[in-house]
Amino acid sequence: MISKSMEELVAGSSVIRALFEEGKQMAAKVGAENVYDYSLGNPSVPAPASVNAAFCQVLAEEDSLFVHGYMNNAGYEDVRETVAASLNRRFGTDFTGDGIVMTVGAAGGLNTVLRTLLDPGDEVICFAPFFGEYTNYIKNFGGVPVVIPADTRTFQLNLDALDKAVNQRTKALIVNNPNNPSGVIYSADTLKKLQAILEAAEKRTGHPIYVISDEPYRELAYDGVQVPFMSLYIKNCIIGYSFSKSLSLPGERIGYLAVPKAVDGYRELMDGLTVAGRILGFVNAPSLQQRMIKRCIDEPTDVEAYDKNRRFLYDSLTEMGFECIRPQGAFYLFMKSPTADEKIFVAEGKKHHILMVPASSFGCPGYVRLAYCVSYDMIQRSMPAFKALAETYFG
Repeated sequence: MISKSMEELVAGSSVIRALFEEGKQMAAKVGAENVYDYSLGNPSVPAPASVNAAFCQVLAEEDSLFVHGYMNNAGYEDVRETVAASLNRRFGTDFTGDGIVMTVGAAGGLNTVLRTLLDPGDEVICFAPFFGEYTNYIKNFGGVPVVIPADTRTFQLNLDALDKAVNQRTKALIVNNPNNPSGVIYSADTLKKLQAILEAAEKRTGHPIYVISDEPYRELAYDGVQVPFMSLYIKNCIIGYSFSKSLSLPGERIGYLAVPKAVDGYRELMDGLTVAGRILGFVNAPSLQQRMIKRCIDEPTDVEAYDKNRRFLYDSLTEMGFECIRPQGAFYLFMKSPTADEKIFVAEGKKHHILMVPASSFGCPGYVRLAYCVSYDMIQRSMPAFKALAETYFG
């Protein structure tokens, strides 16, 4: 028998993954070309050629015992220094190599942070809409997720509700910028206001409140919009990054945590993060991927294909009468359901072989998410199906 807690997790397993599997079954019946799967955020842009070349160079040029052996649990020192130097060049920060922990993707990084920070009963605030796995990650370590409802006027952080939610048990907040699923980028002004609220809350509670900044979509921004770098605005932040989206490497599971020296309890925190990664069973981030990242740290992200998809999908759906949030970043379109219960809308979409994710799973009922990190051809082919769906609601 599995544990009761795992039974609950299995029962509430990822809606996104379930839709992805449903799409494969649908494709077997009607043909893959007739299924319009917007469920999974799996990059359609191939990894840069330099990434493949770097893997070959590492294996050809570096000592195999070094490449395939153990290293410091936080990662290779030269890789961590490379990451810190890149951040400093790009954002004017002052990270050092000992403030970087290489992680098994962003998910591994988030779990490492939460294991380090949480005692049972500690609360972690999530701003809706948010990536649904956050609540499971928090519960992994006896934490209590506290959901702040979405500000559906702007989809910026709902700071009015935040101040009322913070209490003695609040240990951290998770902020995802650019946001999955809304595609909104939280502005510098929003982050300044967040810092002011946190400063007052820390004085009131007598302890630090950490902002865990989940940033796998940092490089995916459009229309000249800049993604504010978190440590320039928030003092007690821990930055989690993944190369899954920026370099199209979701299967490689490689990322990092970056901790500014100004963070309260810096040394204790870094020691905790290093040990947490080991005792959670990661031991260290994959060695070959780390060596590749050292060579490809400043490889630019190809956003052109996603931008083309974004513009076409947004323009087409809004023309049909659907109400959508114009994405500023990431590769998701957040669309308001024409029915109050978006699950009914999702079910109606399936009749036309369109797979959309109900946003109740993101803490924001009444909306659906469409991942447009798919082929442009699929988006074009899906338009007649969307038109038929629109006619169901708009005539």
